[in-house]
Amino acid sequence: MSRENIQIDDNGKLCHFLTIEGLQRELLTEILDTAESFSGLTGQPVKKVPLLRGKTIVNLFFEPSTRTRTTFELAEKRLSADVLNINLAASATTKGETLLDTLRNLEAMHTDMFVIRHADSGAAHFFARHAAPGVSIINAGDGRHAHPTQAMLDMFTIRRHKGEFTGLKVAIVGDILHSRVARSQIHALNILGAEEVRVVAPDTLLPSGITELGATPYHDLSEGLEDVDVVIMLRLQRERMQGAMLPSEDEYFECFGLTEKRLSAAKQDAIVMHPGPINRGVEIDSTVADGPRSVILQQVSHGIAVRMAVMSMAMQQPDLERGAE
Repeated sequence: MSRENIQIDDNGKLCHFLTIEGLQRELLTEILDTAESFSGLTGQPVKKVPLLRGKTIVNLFFEPSTRTRTTFELAEKRLSADVLNINLAASATTKGETLLDTLRNLEAMHTDMFVIRHADSGAAHFFARHAAPGVSIINAGDGRHAHPTQAMLDMFTIRRHKGEFTGLKVAIVGDILHSRVARSQIHALNILGAEEVRVVAPDTLLPSGITELGATPYHDLSEGLEDVDVVIMLRLQRERMQGAMLPSEDEYFECFGLTEKRLSAAKQDAIVMHPGPINRGVEIDSTVADGPRSVILQQVSHGIAVRMAVMSMAMQQPDLERGAE
């Protein structure tokens, strides 16, 4: 993205967070550093800071979500914001109201930020382009396009264990084709300086143009995992598949499921990640998911600090002018 990059204001500060693509390494590092400063709150008796006191955040989840929605809500409350969760199953959108009318009506209630998850790629950009000045949009996942906060909490987890990104080899394994998480991870790893990003999947689950995105494709799991520092497993997104893209889940696990034996191809100190939800026995064996090299639950915990960082950075613009009257 260019200055078409509406995520950045004229001072180079974050005002929306829609995608990793096109952002600078310094900004991603600032997000990680800010998240680090929030991570200590977990051990405090009062897990709150007053940074967003008096601000109103609306969570608009047009798709089901447990981890992402919950960690966003916790992050918002720990920043002391007023939080509103819209029940979309009972909202006016089910009566034919357009996305733009939904946005306008909620803005009229003096909303300062929207957190949006939508099945259509580009939905978050649409909201950002039509939002009133000073209203921030955070993408909580849009179609197959992007899931930037998930990618940043994954980067936070990697940095906690590996220190620097330079020299790291990372393998992303599974349903790359339908994964907005994988796209955001590939952008983030390349921007932060990882040595090599591999994607490991059957042909039917790899998108065209993956090498142009900055990843090297592998079709053999053992080869793809050889000497890597980080293994990121992905969920099979059956709900997004059209037609038979796999012979069976048993055969998929036989070829691409992560077991202790297959993990032995990676470096001895390699960590195992998964954005969830996990399909045990399909993508990953329980002995690995619950094993000593798994950092899957740490990813969930880190999601709160990273989302606090993103929201506080996007909302704290010095020349903020709220558009809603």
